[in-house]
Amino acid sequence: MPDVPYEEWRARAAGLVPHTGHHVDGEFTGSGSVPVVAPRDGATIAHVASGGAAEVDAAVAAARRAFDTGPWPRLAPAERKAALLRWADLVERDRATLALLVTLEMGKPISEAYGIELRAVAGCLRWYAEIADKQRDEAPRTASSSLALVTREPAGVVAAVVPWNFPLTMAAWKIAPALAAGCTVVLKPAEESPLSALHLAALAAEAGLPPGAFNVVNGPGETAGRALGEHPSVDVLAFTGSTEVGRHFLRYAAGSNLKRVWLELGGKSPNIILPDAPDLDAAADTAARGIFFNAGEMCTAPSRLLVHRSVASRVLDRVVARAGSLRVGDPLDPATEMGPLVSAAHHARVVSHVEAARADGARVRAGGRAEGRFLAPTVFDQVDPGMRIAREEVFGPVLAVLEFDDVDEAVRLANATDYGLAAAVWTSDLSTAHRVSRALRAGTVWVNCYEEGDMSVPFGGVKLSGHGRDKSPHALDKYTDLKTTWIEL
Repeated sequence: MPDVPYEEWRARAAGLVPHTGHHVDGEFTGSGSVPVVAPRDGATIAHVASGGAAEVDAAVAAARRAFDTGPWPRLAPAERKAALLRWADLVERDRATLALLVTLEMGKPISEAYGIELRAVAGCLRWYAEIADKQRDEAPRTASSSLALVTREPAGVVAAVVPWNFPLTMAAWKIAPALAAGCTVVLKPAEESPLSALHLAALAAEAGLPPGAFNVVNGPGETAGRALGEHPSVDVLAFTGSTEVGRHFLRYAAGSNLKRVWLELGGKSPNIILPDAPDLDAAADTAARGIFFNAGEMCTAPSRLLVHRSVASRVLDRVVARAGSLRVGDPLDPATEMGPLVSAAHHARVVSHVEAARADGARVRAGGRAEGRFLAPTVFDQVDPGMRIAREEVFGPVLAVLEFDDVDEAVRLANATDYGLAAAVWTSDLSTAHRVSRALRAGTVWVNCYEEGDMSVPFGGVKLSGHGRDKSPHALDKYTDLKTTWIEL
Protein backbone atom coordinates (compact mmCIF):
# COMPACT_ATOMS: atom_id res chain seq x y z
CA MET A 1 0.00 0.00 0.00
CA PRO A 2 1.55 3.34 -1.01
CA ASP A 3 1.91 5.97 1.68
CA VAL A 4 -0.92 8.15 0.36
CA PRO A 5 -2.86 10.18 2.93
CA TYR A 6 -6.64 10.32 3.15
CA GLU A 7 -6.79 13.83 1.71
CA GLU A 8 -4.88 12.82 -1.41
CA TRP A 9 -7.16 9.84 -2.07
CA ARG A 10 -10.13 12.19 -1.81
CA ALA A 11 -8.48 14.62 -4.21
CA ARG A 12 -7.74 11.83 -6.69
CA ALA A 13 -11.34 10.69 -6.47
CA ALA A 14 -12.61 14.19 -7.22
CA GLY A 15 -10.41 14.44 -10.32
CA LEU A 16 -11.11 10.96 -11.69
CA VAL A 17 -12.49 10.72 -15.24
CA PRO A 18 -13.46 7.07 -15.81
CA HIS A 19 -14.37 5.29 -19.03
CA THR A 20 -18.14 5.06 -19.40
CA GLY A 21 -18.96 3.27 -22.67
CA HIS A 22 -19.09 -0.39 -23.61
CA HIS A 23 -15.78 -1.77 -24.88
CA VAL A 24 -16.45 -3.69 -28.09
CA ASP A 25 -14.03 -4.74 -30.83
CA GLY A 26 -11.24 -2.68 -29.28
CA GLU A 27 -13.23 0.57 -29.05
CA PHE A 28 -15.41 2.34 -26.50
CA THR A 29 -18.97 2.80 -27.73
CA GLY A 30 -22.19 4.22 -26.35
CA SER A 31 -22.91 7.25 -24.21
CA GLY A 32 -23.35 7.33 -20.47
CA SER A 33 -26.92 7.19 -19.23
CA VAL A 34 -27.06 5.19 -15.98
CA PRO A 35 -25.53 6.61 -12.79
CA VAL A 36 -22.89 4.74 -10.83
CA VAL A 37 -23.33 5.72 -7.20
CA ALA A 38 -20.59 5.70 -4.56
CA PRO A 39 -21.82 3.88 -1.45
CA ARG A 40 -19.51 5.97 0.75
CA ASP A 41 -21.66 9.10 0.34
CA GLY A 42 -24.36 8.43 -2.27
CA ALA A 43 -22.71 10.73 -4.82
CA THR A 44 -22.82 9.91 -8.53
CA ILE A 45 -19.34 8.99 -9.78
CA ALA A 46 -20.20 8.78 -13.47
CA HIS A 47 -22.92 7.80 -15.94
CA VAL A 48 -22.24 4.65 -17.93
CA ALA A 49 -23.76 3.23 -21.08
CA SER A 50 -26.28 0.51 -20.36
CA GLY A 51 -26.88 -2.25 -22.84
CA GLY A 52 -29.41 -4.91 -23.71
CA ALA A 53 -29.81 -7.45 -26.47
CA ALA A 54 -28.50 -5.18 -29.27
CA GLU A 55 -25.31 -4.27 -27.42
CA VAL A 56 -24.75 -7.88 -26.41
CA ASP A 57 -25.22 -8.95 -30.04
CA ALA A 58 -22.52 -6.49 -31.12
CA ALA A 59 -20.09 -7.66 -28.45
CA VAL A 60 -20.69 -11.36 -29.09
CA ALA A 61 -20.36 -10.80 -32.85
CA ALA A 62 -17.00 -9.11 -32.27
CA ALA A 63 -15.85 -11.98 -30.07
CA ARG A 64 -17.14 -14.51 -32.62
CA ARG A 65 -15.21 -12.85 -35.47
CA ALA A 66 -12.11 -12.66 -33.32
CA PHE A 67 -12.39 -16.36 -32.53
CA ASP A 68 -13.36 -17.64 -35.97
CA THR A 69 -11.04 -15.55 -38.11
CA GLY A 70 -8.97 -13.33 -35.81
CA PRO A 71 -5.41 -13.80 -34.62
CA TRP A 72 -5.93 -14.51 -30.90
CA PRO A 73 -6.77 -18.26 -31.06
CA ARG A 74 -4.14 -18.72 -33.76
CA LEU A 75 -1.28 -17.10 -31.90
CA ALA A 76 1.42 -19.35 -30.58
CA PRO A 77 0.78 -19.90 -26.85
CA ALA A 78 4.00 -18.03 -26.10
CA GLU A 79 2.58 -14.98 -27.89
CA ARG A 80 -0.61 -15.11 -25.83
CA LYS A 81 1.60 -15.39 -22.78
CA ALA A 82 3.50 -12.25 -23.73
CA ALA A 83 0.29 -10.25 -24.25
CA LEU A 84 -1.14 -11.33 -20.89
CA LEU A 85 2.13 -10.42 -19.16
CA ARG A 86 2.04 -6.95 -20.75
CA TRP A 87 -1.54 -6.60 -19.48
CA ALA A 88 -0.46 -7.56 -15.97
CA ASP A 89 2.33 -4.96 -16.11
CA LEU A 90 -0.20 -2.29 -17.06
CA VAL A 91 -2.48 -3.33 -14.19
CA GLU A 92 0.49 -2.78 -11.87
CA ARG A 93 1.18 0.58 -13.47
CA ASP A 94 -2.44 1.70 -12.95
CA ARG A 95 -2.89 -0.12 -9.66
CA ALA A 96 -3.81 3.00 -7.71
CA THR A 97 -6.37 4.12 -10.29
CA LEU A 98 -7.99 0.70 -10.47
CA ALA A 99 -8.07 0.43 -6.67
CA LEU A 100 -9.66 3.85 -6.43
CA LEU A 101 -12.36 2.86 -8.92
CA VAL A 102 -13.13 -0.30 -6.94
CA THR A 103 -13.32 1.66 -3.69
CA LEU A 104 -15.58 4.32 -5.16
CA GLU A 105 -18.02 2.02 -6.92
CA MET A 106 -18.49 -0.70 -4.29
CA GLY A 107 -17.14 0.63 -0.99
CA LYS A 108 -14.12 -1.62 -0.38
CA PRO A 109 -11.52 0.10 1.86
CA ILE A 110 -8.75 1.54 -0.30
CA SER A 111 -6.10 -0.37 1.64
CA GLU A 112 -7.80 -3.65 0.70
CA ALA A 113 -8.59 -2.64 -2.87
CA TYR A 114 -4.94 -1.75 -3.47
CA GLY A 115 -3.25 -4.32 -1.27
CA ILE A 116 -5.48 -7.36 -1.84
CA GLU A 117 -7.76 -7.03 -4.87
CA LEU A 118 -5.30 -5.51 -7.34
CA ARG A 119 -2.48 -7.75 -6.19
CA ALA A 120 -4.75 -10.73 -6.92
CA VAL A 121 -5.71 -9.43 -10.37
CA ALA A 122 -2.14 -8.86 -11.56
CA GLY A 123 -1.09 -12.19 -10.05
CA CYS A 124 -3.90 -14.05 -11.80
CA LEU A 125 -3.04 -12.59 -15.21
CA ARG A 126 0.60 -13.51 -14.74
CA TRP A 127 -0.17 -17.03 -13.51
CA TYR A 128 -2.29 -17.92 -16.54
CA ALA A 129 0.15 -16.16 -18.85
CA GLU A 130 2.87 -18.46 -17.60
CA ILE A 131 0.76 -21.60 -18.00
CA ALA A 132 -0.43 -20.67 -21.51
CA ASP A 133 2.59 -22.23 -23.23
CA LYS A 134 2.94 -25.20 -20.89
CA GLN A 135 -0.18 -27.21 -21.72
CA ARG A 136 0.51 -30.58 -23.30
CA ASP A 137 -1.42 -32.62 -25.82
CA GLU A 138 -1.42 -36.42 -25.75
CA ALA A 139 -0.54 -39.28 -28.06
CA PRO A 140 -1.89 -42.37 -26.24
CA ARG A 141 -0.45 -45.78 -27.05
CA THR A 142 -3.50 -47.59 -28.37
CA ALA A 143 -4.14 -51.17 -29.46
CA SER A 144 -4.68 -49.90 -33.01
CA SER A 145 -1.99 -49.42 -35.61
CA SER A 146 -3.35 -45.91 -36.16
CA LEU A 147 -1.97 -42.86 -34.37
CA ALA A 148 -4.36 -41.27 -31.87
CA LEU A 149 -3.86 -37.61 -30.95
CA VAL A 150 -5.70 -35.86 -28.11
CA THR A 151 -5.51 -32.10 -28.40
CA ARG A 152 -6.87 -29.41 -26.11
CA GLU A 153 -8.81 -26.90 -28.23
CA PRO A 154 -10.17 -23.51 -27.14
CA ALA A 155 -13.93 -23.77 -26.55
CA GLY A 156 -14.91 -20.58 -28.40
CA VAL A 157 -16.68 -17.44 -27.20
CA VAL A 158 -16.86 -17.15 -23.41
CA ALA A 159 -19.31 -14.92 -21.58
CA ALA A 160 -18.19 -13.99 -18.06
CA VAL A 161 -20.78 -12.48 -15.72
CA VAL A 162 -19.26 -11.31 -12.45
CA PRO A 163 -20.39 -9.73 -9.17
CA TRP A 164 -19.57 -6.45 -7.49
CA ASN A 165 -17.96 -7.68 -4.25
CA PHE A 166 -14.58 -8.46 -5.86
CA PRO A 167 -15.26 -6.95 -9.27
CA LEU A 168 -11.79 -7.34 -10.77
CA THR A 169 -10.66 -10.49 -8.97
CA MET A 170 -13.73 -12.45 -10.04
CA ALA A 171 -13.33 -11.14 -13.58
CA ALA A 172 -9.65 -12.12 -13.72
CA TRP A 173 -10.37 -15.64 -12.46
CA LYS A 174 -12.51 -16.16 -15.56
CA ILE A 175 -11.00 -14.07 -18.32
CA ALA A 176 -7.36 -15.01 -17.68
CA PRO A 177 -7.73 -18.80 -18.16
CA ALA A 178 -10.21 -18.31 -21.01
CA LEU A 179 -7.82 -16.03 -22.89
CA ALA A 180 -4.80 -18.19 -22.07
CA ALA A 181 -6.64 -21.13 -23.65
CA GLY A 182 -7.25 -19.13 -26.85
CA CYS A 183 -10.90 -18.24 -26.29
CA THR A 184 -12.36 -14.79 -26.81
CA VAL A 185 -14.37 -13.13 -24.03
CA VAL A 186 -17.36 -10.89 -23.38
CA LEU A 187 -17.41 -9.64 -19.80
CA LYS A 188 -20.54 -8.28 -18.14
CA PRO A 189 -19.67 -6.57 -14.86
CA ALA A 190 -22.26 -5.98 -12.17
CA GLU A 191 -24.36 -2.84 -12.57
CA GLU A 192 -22.83 -1.49 -9.36
CA SER A 193 -19.22 -1.89 -10.47
CA PRO A 194 -18.65 -1.29 -14.20
CA LEU A 195 -15.96 1.41 -13.98
CA SER A 196 -13.04 -0.77 -12.90
CA ALA A 197 -13.90 -3.35 -15.59
CA LEU A 198 -13.92 -0.68 -18.29
CA HIS A 199 -10.51 0.57 -17.23
CA LEU A 200 -9.25 -3.02 -17.30
CA ALA A 201 -10.53 -3.27 -20.90
CA ALA A 202 -8.64 -0.13 -21.87
CA LEU A 203 -5.46 -1.69 -20.50
CA ALA A 204 -6.13 -4.90 -22.46
CA ALA A 205 -6.21 -2.90 -25.69
CA GLU A 206 -3.05 -1.05 -24.67
CA ALA A 207 -1.36 -4.39 -23.98
CA GLY A 208 -2.01 -5.43 -27.58
CA LEU A 209 -4.90 -7.84 -27.27
CA PRO A 210 -6.45 -7.80 -30.76
CA PRO A 211 -9.89 -6.26 -31.30
CA GLY A 212 -12.69 -8.56 -30.22
CA ALA A 213 -10.54 -10.75 -28.01
CA PHE A 214 -11.81 -9.03 -24.86
CA ASN A 215 -15.05 -7.05 -24.75
CA VAL A 216 -17.05 -5.45 -21.94
CA VAL A 217 -20.81 -4.79 -22.01
CA ASN A 218 -22.55 -2.95 -19.18
CA GLY A 219 -26.19 -3.51 -18.33
CA PRO A 220 -28.69 -5.09 -15.97
CA GLY A 221 -28.79 -8.81 -15.47
CA GLU A 222 -32.39 -8.91 -16.66
CA THR A 223 -31.40 -7.64 -20.11
CA ALA A 224 -27.66 -7.86 -20.80
CA GLY A 225 -27.12 -10.92 -18.59
CA ARG A 226 -30.08 -12.75 -20.03
CA ALA A 227 -29.03 -11.89 -23.59
CA LEU A 228 -25.64 -13.49 -22.95
CA GLY A 229 -27.23 -16.53 -21.36
CA GLU A 230 -29.54 -17.06 -24.32
CA HIS A 231 -27.12 -16.09 -27.09
CA PRO A 232 -26.57 -18.88 -29.63
CA SER A 233 -23.03 -17.73 -30.41
CA VAL A 234 -21.81 -17.95 -26.81
CA ASP A 235 -20.16 -21.32 -26.25
CA VAL A 236 -19.39 -21.10 -22.52
CA LEU A 237 -20.85 -18.94 -19.77
CA ALA A 238 -19.04 -18.52 -16.44
CA PHE A 239 -20.93 -16.85 -13.61
CA THR A 240 -20.23 -15.85 -10.03
CA GLY A 241 -23.16 -14.55 -8.02
CA SER A 242 -26.35 -15.63 -6.34
CA THR A 243 -27.85 -19.10 -6.53
CA GLU A 244 -31.11 -17.60 -7.78
CA VAL A 245 -29.43 -16.02 -10.80
CA GLY A 246 -27.39 -19.17 -11.39
CA ARG A 247 -30.66 -21.06 -11.87
CA HIS A 248 -31.67 -18.51 -14.51
CA PHE A 249 -28.47 -19.08 -16.48
CA LEU A 250 -29.05 -22.82 -16.52
CA ARG A 251 -32.55 -22.20 -17.89
CA TYR A 252 -31.22 -19.78 -20.51
CA ALA A 253 -28.70 -22.36 -21.68
CA ALA A 254 -31.32 -25.12 -21.79
CA GLY A 255 -33.61 -22.95 -23.88
CA SER A 256 -30.92 -21.88 -26.36
CA ASN A 257 -27.83 -23.72 -27.54
CA LEU A 258 -27.06 -25.83 -24.45
CA LYS A 259 -23.93 -23.79 -23.81
CA ARG A 260 -21.84 -24.95 -20.89
CA VAL A 261 -22.59 -22.95 -17.76
CA TRP A 262 -20.12 -22.83 -14.89
CA LEU A 263 -21.44 -21.52 -11.59
CA GLU A 264 -19.78 -20.20 -8.44
CA LEU A 265 -22.69 -19.29 -6.18
CA GLY A 266 -23.62 -18.46 -2.59
CA GLY A 267 -22.48 -19.85 0.71
CA LYS A 268 -23.33 -20.20 4.38
CA SER A 269 -19.92 -21.35 5.48
CA PRO A 270 -19.44 -23.04 8.88
CA ASN A 271 -16.39 -22.27 11.01
CA ILE A 272 -16.01 -24.99 13.67
CA ILE A 273 -13.95 -24.27 16.80
CA LEU A 274 -13.24 -27.34 18.92
CA PRO A 275 -11.99 -27.05 22.52
CA ASP A 276 -8.56 -28.40 21.55
CA ALA A 277 -7.97 -25.65 18.97
CA PRO A 278 -4.23 -24.86 19.01
CA ASP A 279 -4.92 -21.21 19.87
CA LEU A 280 -8.45 -20.21 20.85
CA ASP A 281 -7.67 -16.51 20.71
CA ALA A 282 -6.27 -16.84 17.17
CA ALA A 283 -9.35 -18.85 16.17
CA ALA A 284 -11.66 -16.15 17.54
CA ASP A 285 -9.68 -13.36 15.89
CA THR A 286 -9.77 -15.19 12.55
CA ALA A 287 -13.51 -15.77 12.89
CA ALA A 288 -14.07 -12.04 13.39
CA ARG A 289 -11.71 -11.04 10.61
CA GLY A 290 -13.33 -13.51 8.22
CA ILE A 291 -16.93 -12.37 8.67
CA PHE A 292 -16.20 -8.63 8.75
CA PHE A 293 -13.65 -8.53 5.91
CA ASN A 294 -15.10 -6.76 2.86
CA ALA A 295 -18.12 -5.89 5.06
CA GLY A 296 -19.10 -9.55 5.00
CA GLU A 297 -19.87 -9.28 1.27
CA MET A 298 -18.14 -12.56 0.47
CA CYS A 299 -19.51 -15.89 -0.67
CA THR A 300 -16.95 -17.69 1.52
CA ALA A 301 -17.58 -15.54 4.60
CA PRO A 302 -17.60 -17.73 7.75
CA SER A 303 -21.08 -16.56 8.65
CA ARG A 304 -21.85 -19.49 10.96
CA LEU A 305 -19.51 -19.81 13.94
CA LEU A 306 -19.96 -23.27 15.46
CA VAL A 307 -18.19 -23.33 18.82
CA HIS A 308 -17.97 -26.06 21.46
CA ARG A 309 -20.06 -25.23 24.49
CA SER A 310 -17.10 -25.56 26.87
CA VAL A 311 -15.18 -22.70 25.22
CA ALA A 312 -18.09 -20.73 23.74
CA SER A 313 -18.03 -17.93 26.30
CA ARG A 314 -14.31 -17.25 25.87
CA VAL A 315 -14.44 -17.34 22.08
CA LEU A 316 -17.59 -15.25 21.84
CA ASP A 317 -16.29 -12.56 24.19
CA ARG A 318 -13.19 -12.13 22.03
CA VAL A 319 -15.20 -12.05 18.78
CA VAL A 320 -17.50 -9.40 20.27
CA ALA A 321 -14.51 -7.34 21.39
CA ARG A 322 -13.00 -7.54 17.91
CA ALA A 323 -16.30 -6.48 16.36
CA GLY A 324 -16.45 -3.44 18.63
CA SER A 325 -12.88 -2.39 17.86
CA LEU A 326 -13.15 -2.38 14.07
CA ARG A 327 -12.80 1.03 12.46
CA VAL A 328 -15.86 1.56 10.24
CA GLY A 329 -15.87 4.60 7.99
CA ASP A 330 -15.00 6.23 4.69
CA PRO A 331 -13.33 3.61 2.48
CA LEU A 332 -11.04 6.31 1.04
CA ASP A 333 -9.38 6.59 4.46
CA PRO A 334 -6.42 4.16 4.57
CA ALA A 335 -7.15 3.59 8.27
CA THR A 336 -10.67 2.29 7.60
CA GLU A 337 -11.12 -1.43 8.21
CA MET A 338 -14.73 -1.82 7.06
CA GLY A 339 -16.63 0.35 4.61
CA PRO A 340 -20.30 0.66 3.65
CA LEU A 341 -22.50 -1.93 2.03
CA VAL A 342 -22.61 -1.65 -1.74
CA SER A 343 -26.05 -0.09 -2.28
CA ALA A 344 -29.17 1.11 -0.54
CA ALA A 345 -31.09 -1.93 -1.76
CA HIS A 346 -28.48 -4.38 -0.50
CA HIS A 347 -28.24 -2.51 2.81
CA ALA A 348 -31.98 -2.90 3.25
CA ARG A 349 -31.75 -6.65 2.56
CA VAL A 350 -29.00 -7.13 5.12
CA VAL A 351 -30.84 -5.07 7.74
CA SER A 352 -33.97 -7.17 7.12
CA HIS A 353 -31.96 -10.26 8.10
CA VAL A 354 -30.82 -8.52 11.28
CA GLU A 355 -34.39 -7.62 12.18
CA ALA A 356 -35.61 -11.15 11.39
CA ALA A 357 -32.93 -12.62 13.67
CA ARG A 358 -34.07 -10.35 16.49
CA ALA A 359 -37.69 -11.34 15.91
CA ASP A 360 -36.74 -15.05 15.90
CA GLY A 361 -35.18 -14.72 19.34
CA ALA A 362 -31.46 -14.53 18.59
CA ARG A 363 -29.53 -12.24 20.92
CA VAL A 364 -27.51 -9.28 19.65
CA ARG A 365 -24.07 -9.36 21.22
CA ALA A 366 -22.52 -6.67 19.02
CA GLY A 367 -23.62 -4.17 16.41
CA GLY A 368 -27.02 -4.36 14.81
CA ARG A 369 -26.99 -0.60 14.24
CA ALA A 370 -27.47 0.81 10.75
CA GLU A 371 -26.64 4.32 9.59
CA GLY A 372 -26.71 5.43 5.96
CA ARG A 373 -25.24 2.54 3.98
CA PHE A 374 -23.14 1.42 6.92
CA LEU A 375 -23.92 -1.43 9.30
CA ALA A 376 -21.95 -1.94 12.50
CA PRO A 377 -20.21 -5.34 12.74
CA THR A 378 -22.97 -7.55 14.13
CA VAL A 379 -22.83 -10.73 16.21
CA PHE A 380 -25.80 -12.90 17.23
CA ASP A 381 -25.70 -15.73 19.74
CA GLN A 382 -28.46 -17.98 21.09
CA VAL A 383 -29.08 -18.91 17.46
CA ASP A 384 -31.23 -21.93 16.71
CA PRO A 385 -30.32 -23.98 13.60
CA GLY A 386 -33.81 -23.41 12.18
CA MET A 387 -33.59 -19.60 12.23
CA ARG A 388 -33.20 -17.70 8.97
CA ILE A 389 -29.94 -16.21 10.26
CA ALA A 390 -28.53 -19.76 10.46
CA ARG A 391 -29.81 -20.91 7.06
CA GLU A 392 -29.85 -18.02 4.58
CA GLU A 393 -26.93 -16.15 3.08
CA VAL A 394 -26.88 -12.61 4.47
CA PHE A 395 -23.89 -11.28 2.51
CA GLY A 396 -23.12 -8.67 5.12
CA PRO A 397 -21.14 -8.22 8.37
CA VAL A 398 -23.46 -10.46 10.40
CA LEU A 399 -22.27 -13.51 12.36
CA ALA A 400 -24.52 -16.27 13.71
CA VAL A 401 -23.04 -18.21 16.65
CA LEU A 402 -24.26 -21.74 17.40
CA GLU A 403 -23.01 -24.04 20.17
CA PHE A 404 -22.48 -27.80 20.08
CA ASP A 405 -21.50 -30.58 22.48
CA ASP A 406 -19.45 -33.01 20.37
CA VAL A 407 -17.73 -33.37 17.02
CA ASP A 408 -20.52 -35.37 15.40
CA GLU A 409 -23.05 -32.67 16.29
CA ALA A 410 -20.72 -30.01 14.86
CA VAL A 411 -20.48 -31.86 11.54
CA ARG A 412 -24.27 -32.31 11.40
CA LEU A 413 -24.81 -28.60 12.02
CA ALA A 414 -22.13 -27.66 9.50
CA ASN A 415 -23.68 -29.79 6.76
CA ALA A 416 -27.25 -28.72 7.55
CA THR A 417 -27.25 -26.18 4.72
CA ASP A 418 -28.11 -26.15 1.04
CA TYR A 419 -24.74 -24.55 0.34
CA GLY A 420 -21.29 -26.10 0.12
CA LEU A 421 -18.66 -23.52 -0.76
CA ALA A 422 -16.28 -23.43 2.20
CA ALA A 423 -15.82 -24.60 5.79
CA ALA A 424 -13.19 -24.64 8.52
CA VAL A 425 -12.28 -26.64 11.60
CA TRP A 426 -9.93 -25.71 14.45
CA THR A 427 -8.32 -28.62 16.32
CA SER A 428 -4.92 -29.86 17.49
CA ASP A 429 -5.79 -33.48 16.75
CA LEU A 430 -4.62 -34.64 13.32
CA SER A 431 -7.10 -37.50 13.20
CA THR A 432 -10.00 -35.19 14.04
CA ALA A 433 -8.82 -32.65 11.46
CA HIS A 434 -8.69 -35.30 8.76
CA ARG A 435 -11.98 -36.97 9.69
CA VAL A 436 -13.95 -33.72 9.98
CA SER A 437 -12.50 -32.15 6.83
CA ARG A 438 -13.47 -35.25 4.84
CA ALA A 439 -16.97 -35.24 6.36
CA LEU A 440 -17.68 -31.57 5.58
CA ARG A 441 -19.55 -31.06 2.30
CA ALA A 442 -17.66 -28.10 0.89
CA GLY A 443 -15.40 -27.26 -2.02
CA THR A 444 -12.72 -25.85 0.31
CA VAL A 445 -11.97 -26.82 3.91
CA TRP A 446 -9.48 -24.88 6.00
CA VAL A 447 -7.87 -26.43 9.09
CA ASN A 448 -6.64 -23.99 11.75
CA CYS A 449 -6.88 -21.10 9.29
CA TYR A 450 -9.40 -19.34 7.05
CA GLU A 451 -9.29 -17.79 3.56
CA GLU A 452 -5.88 -19.21 2.73
CA GLY A 453 -5.52 -19.41 -1.04
CA ASP A 454 -3.15 -19.54 -3.98
CA MET A 455 -3.57 -19.41 -7.74
CA SER A 456 -2.28 -22.98 -7.98
CA VAL A 457 -5.20 -24.32 -5.88
CA PRO A 458 -8.74 -24.75 -7.29
CA PHE A 459 -11.70 -22.87 -5.86
CA GLY A 460 -15.40 -23.67 -6.16
CA GLY A 461 -18.34 -25.32 -4.44
CA VAL A 462 -20.80 -28.17 -4.25
CA LYS A 463 -24.58 -28.37 -3.73
CA LEU A 464 -26.23 -24.95 -4.24
CA SER A 465 -22.83 -23.28 -4.20
CA GLY A 466 -22.32 -24.35 -7.81
CA HIS A 467 -19.92 -26.48 -9.82
CA GLY A 468 -16.72 -26.11 -11.77
CA ARG A 469 -13.52 -24.61 -10.44
CA ASP A 470 -11.80 -21.26 -10.76
CA LYS A 471 -8.03 -20.90 -10.31
CA SER A 472 -5.34 -23.54 -10.85
CA PRO A 473 -4.80 -25.53 -14.08
CA HIS A 474 -8.26 -27.08 -13.51
CA ALA A 475 -9.92 -23.82 -14.58
CA LEU A 476 -8.63 -24.40 -18.10
CA ASP A 477 -10.91 -27.44 -18.31
CA LYS A 478 -13.90 -25.08 -18.44
CA TYR A 479 -12.62 -23.22 -21.49
CA THR A 480 -11.21 -26.07 -23.59
CA ASP A 481 -12.48 -29.11 -25.47
CA LEU A 482 -10.63 -32.38 -25.87
CA LYS A 483 -10.43 -33.38 -29.52
CA THR A 484 -9.44 -36.88 -30.59
CA THR A 485 -7.84 -37.29 -34.01
CA TRP A 486 -7.09 -40.73 -35.53
CA ILE A 487 -4.42 -40.94 -38.24
CA GLU A 488 -4.04 -44.11 -40.25
CA LEU A 489 -0.33 -44.85 -40.64
